[in-house]
Amino acid sequence: MINLTPKQIVEELDRYIIGQKEAKRSVAIAVRNRWRRQQLSGDLKNEVAPKNIIMIGPTGVGKTEIARRLAHLVKAPFLKVEATKYTEVGYHGRDVESMIRDLVEIGVNMVKQEQTQKVQDAASAEAEEKLLDLLLPLPPIPQGSGSEIDNEQYEEEKKRRAKSRERMRQKLRAGDLEDSTVEINVEEKSGPVMEIFTSGNNPEQMGMDIQNIFEKMVPGRNQLKKMTVKQARTILIQQQSEKLIDREKVSKEALTRVENTGIVFIDEIDKIAGNNAGKNPDVSRAGVQRDLLPIVEGSTVVTRYGVVKTDHILFIAAGAFSFSKPSDLIPELQGRFPIRVELQSLSQQDLLKILTEPRNALLKQYIALLDTENISISFRDDAISEIAKICEKVNKNTQNIGARRLHTIMETLLEEISFSAPDLKTKQVVIDKQIVCERLDKIVQDEDLSRYIL
Repeated sequence: MINLTPKQIVEELDRYIIGQKEAKRSVAIAVRNRWRRQQLSGDLKNEVAPKNIIMIGPTGVGKTEIARRLAHLVKAPFLKVEATKYTEVGYHGRDVESMIRDLVEIGVNMVKQEQTQKVQDAASAEAEEKLLDLLLPLPPIPQGSGSEIDNEQYEEEKKRRAKSRERMRQKLRAGDLEDSTVEINVEEKSGPVMEIFTSGNNPEQMGMDIQNIFEKMVPGRNQLKKMTVKQARTILIQQQSEKLIDREKVSKEALTRVENTGIVFIDEIDKIAGNNAGKNPDVSRAGVQRDLLPIVEGSTVVTRYGVVKTDHILFIAAGAFSFSKPSDLIPELQGRFPIRVELQSLSQQDLLKILTEPRNALLKQYIALLDTENISISFRDDAISEIAKICEKVNKNTQNIGARRLHTIMETLLEEISFSAPDLKTKQVVIDKQIVCERLDKIVQDEDLSRYIL
């Protein structure tokens, strides 16, 4: 786990997310406490529980983005789930334990990718030798009398081929043979059989690795395919990397990482708050909470890679709580989320900063996209201010969807330019306040129209 102080974490989050200082501070402290726990020894280390967080605020204010950027920052396995997709045990649908299995899959892929990078040079060297074997195979060993003359001819031919092989290697490294054709064996796994068994029900729920059993029963089929050297190199490097990676070590490391640094972001948790049994056709929401409780408290989940303990996985829940409140959750679940953070609605000034300041600012994205068509587009300050002003106004008059409103407004504003970009004769486009008003004012004034367009 990367060692970052809470201040450094907040500074990194500030590069992508505007405002919400309180939420950033809370998640930064929670992550730092996880690092602090790992520095402990003995029984006390196992006794320190993660400080789970509930984020309360309207959509589009940065709840998901904070959690996602945080996980990327500390290089931790991260999973975002929707609470409404899970059902009480006994009903058709996904059970809450499946989120831990999904998190383990993410952890395994993360570790595997890291291990692949480590063996990249060795795999590339092996792939190069395989390509040379395909381009210039060694002469066959002489069969028959086994005379000294035959053996001498074979050794001479072998030396000659070795010199040719080195010349071929130089051409291969120089990129002169990229379009040459070779034949390689490509393994094709039998997927349709597994689809029959996995459709609707997760075989891991049975507590055994059924998927691995079927993979062994129905092994992959090798097929000889013709392709260019460039295409073959990619496949050969991948094949060699798989051979060089220790799968057991990858699984073990992934499980350790998930247990100690994994983060699960449960969105829309307000939609399962309360229990309107008999009034709502949906499956009991309180039942989903009861199933979620042992996972958050700490339990053991069986996965295809081994057993995972959820005691120290960090859970971050989020919801708008427009028609409910955190106290509508069952008391036991409330107690497992000791930190509550309220995120504020975005002001005009916040929206203005979102347009311009972050590394992935929306205006920077549109400028880069249109630059691919050789269109140089620029926004004057009065235009940017007007866009932020309109965004805030529409959010107040219709539905408040936070920064996501900027996307729809920008698409409406630049629709004509984006459509005509390949054919535009004028390659310099300047957007000022007047253009923004002409494109958006009519829609903003008509609230009914705004509900459907913006």
